[in-house]
Amino acid sequence: MTISVQTLGCKLNQLESEALAEAFEKEGFRLVSGDAAANAGADLFIINTCTVTSKAEQKARRIIRKAYRDYPESCVIITGCYAQLKAEELENIGNEHNPDIVPNPPQNIFVVSGDKKSRILDLPQYITRSVVSPWELSSALAEWFKHDDEIVPQDRFRFNANSFSSHSRAFLKIQDGCDNACTFCAVHLARGKSISLASEEILSRLQLLERRGYGEAVLTGVNINQYRDGNADFPGLLNILLKGTKRIALRVSSIEPDLINPDFLDAITHSRIRPHFHLSVQSGSDAVLKAMGRHYTAEQVLEAVEKLRKAKNDPFLACDMIAGFPGEDDTAFDQTYRLCQTADFSWIHAFPYSPRPGTAAAKLPHHVPERIAVERVERLLALANIGREQYIKRQSGKQFETIIENSAEQSSYAAGLTENYLRVFIPVSGNEILKQGTTITCKIISPYNGDYADDSRVDALAEKIS
Repeated sequence: MTISVQTLGCKLNQLESEALAEAFEKEGFRLVSGDAAANAGADLFIINTCTVTSKAEQKARRIIRKAYRDYPESCVIITGCYAQLKAEELENIGNEHNPDIVPNPPQNIFVVSGDKKSRILDLPQYITRSVVSPWELSSALAEWFKHDDEIVPQDRFRFNANSFSSHSRAFLKIQDGCDNACTFCAVHLARGKSISLASEEILSRLQLLERRGYGEAVLTGVNINQYRDGNADFPGLLNILLKGTKRIALRVSSIEPDLINPDFLDAITHSRIRPHFHLSVQSGSDAVLKAMGRHYTAEQVLEAVEKLRKAKNDPFLACDMIAGFPGEDDTAFDQTYRLCQTADFSWIHAFPYSPRPGTAAAKLPHHVPERIAVERVERLLALANIGREQYIKRQSGKQFETIIENSAEQSSYAAGLTENYLRVFIPVSGNEILKQGTTITCKIISPYNGDYADDSRVDALAEKIS
């Protein structure tokens, strides 16, 4: 039986999808990638959705409809934040959105949310032990998910993978949920209150990844600023992990500017903390930040950037920015633009504001026309490309630890990710094969005119040193 796991959204979703894929693979199921699923089909599609923007939800709906249209005999499980917030909408996707493609009601589509989500990890054993064949899968899943009396409270940290079929690096979930109530964000509604995994368990999982040969682990969560375990906050956790391991490097996922305190800055000076940070900023206007419910000012953002650069010697610094938030006039946007210019970010992830039902911002007046929001995004992305080009030029001639992301069996080049988050092409000669996940040292030779907005981007050409 073949399984396709498709993921939208953040690194936390990617980790949870990897855990699902690993659970099915252990029971002998054959995993097919998204492209392979489109060409050859799958008996079961698992679609891990995102709700951070309306476009993310639209993309999820397209994927769901395509899977059911192309393979009406296959089953589709929909989970993730979109499913958590709008289960009824997804359950009615057939008769509400495309009745000619999906029957009413769709018999093979299952929306899994709430405490049922972690039960998907138990599905592989259930299917194999019950000797369920592909043509019996729909009725078996219906039977499985209807037993509410068997549901135990969800353990959000069950989603842990020890192998990563889609990534050369490991991901480690340390935190979930968020105690903030940012007015634009629906994720805290979907994920609930902040919860942290015990530091002892995180260290145990990291040590296992190190023994398995991974050179790097990405620490993920919804808001890792809020990590707490007894007396250990996030900087304290970094120290625990560094003391308890010998080789594996740590990459910090998205953080908020108010995390940049003396303890954090001291912890990241360690050589095994990657020189790459992504700041969740959202705006450079103090008035807009206040309306968003953020807990810092534009000046504090610039101070955080300066401190990070000093601590890690010109790291890759990226940020999130929302354009077109309600009430953002030309002056407020100019403040955001000038902040980005001053900070000289290596990349800006800019996107237009998208009203999320159930959030406070959705009720705010003075909405910005979509055309203007898109124009502002385009200006920020143009600035992002300038920042990226300048950063790459500054790295030319420098040497970096690099993890190979694919082997070079069919190509004269291998692709790698440097410690400071540059994707590089590395020439290989003869029969040399750089195995996926291998850590090498390479030197940046020159920029490469790749498309940074695409996941397959290439930032620079490099040569292998050792």
